[in-house]
Amino acid sequence: MLPFVFEWHWDLGHVVFHGGLWYALSILGIGMTYVSVKTYFDVKRGEH
Repeated sequence: MLPFVFEWHWDLGHVVFHGGLWYALSILGIGMTYVSVKTYFDVKRGEH
C-alpha cells in the first residue's frame, strides 16, 4: 500500500520505516551532491 491510497493508516511501523527510508535516502543524496560538486570544481581547476 502506498501513502496516497485511501486505506493507508499511519502507525508506528510505517513511521519508523519511512523515517529510516528518508534518512538513508537523504544521506545518499547529500553524499552524491557533495561528490558531484567536488568533482566539478576539481575538473575546473585541472586536478584529475
